[in-house]
Amino acid sequence: MNRIQSKLQEDQKLLSIYFTAGYPNLGDTVQIIQDLEKNGVDLIEIGLPFSDPLADGPTIQASSTQALHNGMTTELLFNQLKDIRKTVSIPLIIMGYFNPVYQYGVEAFCKKCQEIGIDGLILPDLPLDVYLEDYEAIFKKYGLINVFLITPQTSEERIRLIDDASDGFIYMVSSASTTGAKEGFGEAQQSYFERIAAMKLKNPQIVGFGISNKATFDQATQRAKGAIIGSAFIKHLDQNGPKKIDGFVRGIR
Repeated sequence: MNRIQSKLQEDQKLLSIYFTAGYPNLGDTVQIIQDLEKNGVDLIEIGLPFSDPLADGPTIQASSTQALHNGMTTELLFNQLKDIRKTVSIPLIIMGYFNPVYQYGVEAFCKKCQEIGIDGLILPDLPLDVYLEDYEAIFKKYGLINVFLITPQTSEERIRLIDDASDGFIYMVSSASTTGAKEGFGEAQQSYFERIAAMKLKNPQIVGFGISNKATFDQATQRAKGAIIGSAFIKHLDQNGPKKIDGFVRGIR
């Protein structure tokens, strides 16, 4: 069983943290992953920086730009992570855009992920139909879970199709805006959370976009399996460097 699937079976709300590989410093990636696990994070999304991150808010865009300026590449990330499973056991997911994966070679990328112990990929700009037709067999060959996104605007028909194609969790985008920390969720978002919960999907949902503190984490996980924090953690790294991660996680849980 994939590590993501095992983690989803645990009887607790899951905290997933996103950060950009190679940020704030090129060599920080492994230490950040190790410290996040040590402090009780359940899943980690490792951002593969890209030059045109359309879905990301200004905080993550800036971290991606800095990581690229620092010299982060796909090959370097794989080299940094080659021994990660000697020290880290929680699920690791690479999140990014499809272009760098395509440029690397989809099968070569997936093979490398399997070799170093990556459990899944989140590629928001890889269309569902293209994945099913061209890449699903490759992902499954290398034991990778592909995580799909839904938004408040996603139709029920498409959500059902995504649910059928998924075998891990569904990334439930809290709003139609770009990524970024929010102070709380309004009535429209709460209604959206309720609507998705009422659909009784076979895959659990983890909420992303707008979670920044304990209050928003608790709100997001009332009806979902977990929540993802990205921009708020990037800001923490910006202010503190790869330090005081214990205090950041304690502030959420």
